Amino acid sequence: MRLVFLGPPGAGKGTQSTRLQQKFNIPQLSTGDMLRAAVKAGTPVGLKAKAIMDAGGLVPDEVVVGIIADRIDEPDAKEGFILDGFPRTVKQAEALADILIKKNMKLDAVIELKVDDKPLLARIENRAQECLARGETIRADDNPEAFKKRLESYHAQTAPVSAFYAGKGALKAVDGMAPIDDVSAAIEKALAS
Repeated sequence: MRLVFLGPPGAGKGTQSTRLQQKFNIPQLSTGDMLRAAVKAGTPVGLKAKAIMDAGGLVPDEVVVGIIADRIDEPDAKEGFILDGFPRTVKQAEALADILIKKNMKLDAVIELKVDDKPLLARIENRAQECLARGETIRADDNPEAFKKRLESYHAQTAPVSAFYAGKGALKAVDGMAPIDDVSAAIEKALAS
């Protein structure tokens, strides 16, 4: 099973990806997690990406596409994967299509979690408060100003990716504002159809 999750930051892509990862025994490939790991490790890609990510910006396509192309070749991704946070632009979606063709692979579905901006901001603020309550550090890109920039970037650059996949008949929209279990059930129903 090869899936792409679309939706703005905080929509629940990570939560739903984790559930499907366990169900299908395939890895969740979060570009954000891969980039944060590179930042933590102090790799050249990580250092380059850190300043951009902290300001709420998007890391350049060539960096992200290279990370994805390498990662889907790893043994744990041979039976499938879930892309969470990629592609973020139509250009990245086209690059992914090229990568998959070269690797003789195809996507099984693209799931878009539809959410409203205002409740989403409240969800992010709650996530930040929960992190603080657990004694964890809040991600630099989860502060309200950076989050608003991330939402603006999403609407300007990533939302058109939905139309790209809809045009290919691969897009399945799910109400991301529903309770978590209801979202999971809707995703399973969409995958079965």
